[in-house]
Amino acid sequence: MRTFDEYRSMTETALTQVLPGIGAIPDRLAEAMDYSLSAGGKRIRPVLLLAACEMAGGSPEEALPFACALEMIHTYSLIHDDLPAMDNDDLRRGKPTNHKVFGEDIAILAGDGLLNAAGEIMARAALAREDRNGLRAMESILRHAGVTGMIAGQIYDLSAEGGEPSLEELKRIHVHKTADLLQAPLEAGLILAGAPEEMIANGLAYGYHFGLAFQMTDDLLDVIGDVSLLGKKTGMDAERGKMTWVSLRGTDGTREDARREAEAAIAAAERMAPWDTELFVRLARNVLDRVQ
Repeated sequence: MRTFDEYRSMTETALTQVLPGIGAIPDRLAEAMDYSLSAGGKRIRPVLLLAACEMAGGSPEEALPFACALEMIHTYSLIHDDLPAMDNDDLRRGKPTNHKVFGEDIAILAGDGLLNAAGEIMARAALAREDRNGLRAMESILRHAGVTGMIAGQIYDLSAEGGEPSLEELKRIHVHKTADLLQAPLEAGLILAGAPEEMIANGLAYGYHFGLAFQMTDDLLDVIGDVSLLGKKTGMDAERGKMTWVSLRGTDGTREDARREAEAAIAAAERMAPWDTELFVRLARNVLDRVQ
């Protein structure tokens, strides 16, 4: 297994090549897509996919198109989340949000473009394989990102605004809005490597619990985080009156819940022995100490 930084470096290099490889994208659209895609970020989703694939004996190089596609889908979701009709944010990853630079119309199309280009590069990669695992991985990513996954979580989030606060409803929101897109890289990466179904189930469990811990710490950072490190404004959830883990459980309760979810993620990773799961265990342990 390689290190997180090595997988991240692989991803960054591949992302610089992915849009030119699509074809003749109109200049303004390509500029807007690249603006958000190249803005940086943790790249945790593609790293998880590459690491899961290599852990199970697969080739991370062959998994790169799927890893890039997942990051493109994540980036499109951020562009659309930041729009005035959604969260109305003007800062993302330390830079003005896409619609602040290119206008709402181009930002919408840039998000649409990233989503469709992600499907295209996965389809090309799947067609180049002799097995069906590329198609299965593509289905997994699109399902977790789609109308029963991440988009469902966004709808639940919008529907909850102004409603009665409920920990059960909040969990339903973030199981889909956050955890689904952290289950996707584990499932897709393991599928690409031809892993057995039991291991894929453990990977899904890891992504589920890690995703919830990740969201809980995200809610904490919106209250106590450093804007210069986060690259986005803090206090926005409270300003909008959004239901969060902190608003329902307080900072101590949220830390306690995040610790429990992180421990469950570690247990799921350890069930994948004798594979080398050190990277996954370390990520789950460190999620509680996130600063960005």
